[in-house]
Amino acid sequence: MSSIYNKADNDLIIARIHKLTPETKALWGKMTVDQMLQHCTITSDVAFGKKDIKINFLLKLLGRMLKKKVFYGGDMGKNSPTAKEFIVTNHIEFEKAKSDFIANFSRFASEGKSSIILMNHPFWGKMTYDDWDALMWKHTNHHLEQFGV
Repeated sequence: MSSIYNKADNDLIIARIHKLTPETKALWGKMTVDQMLQHCTITSDVAFGKKDIKINFLLKLLGRMLKKKVFYGGDMGKNSPTAKEFIVTNHIEFEKAKSDFIANFSRFASEGKSSIILMNHPFWGKMTYDDWDALMWKHTNHHLEQFGV
């Protein structure tokens, strides 16, 4: 299985990100390419302890029940709901959004597991480094597929 911590695997994701252009259109969903890149940056900021999200009690239970299925099961569903903190409605300058996400994603390979600070996710619950690996890989791959790369 591919890993965010493995430099060669991480570089494959970054090469896919480089294929995106400001004109790249989504195959599904509402986000533009710059919004998707910003969304992915924000979600990785959670792992680094730079972004806090608030989840109500019922959603916390749901996240814990779905964790294994989402992380280690099939694909993430198209148009899946997300926390309000991850919804990007404004537009970001494309090259900045792209470089910010590449910088974040490359940290997983350059710093390894020590890059991850948050081990108790507000939605998913207790996280291992393998859980973060599965989540970040699957989430990023999902959005790159959304934009056809």
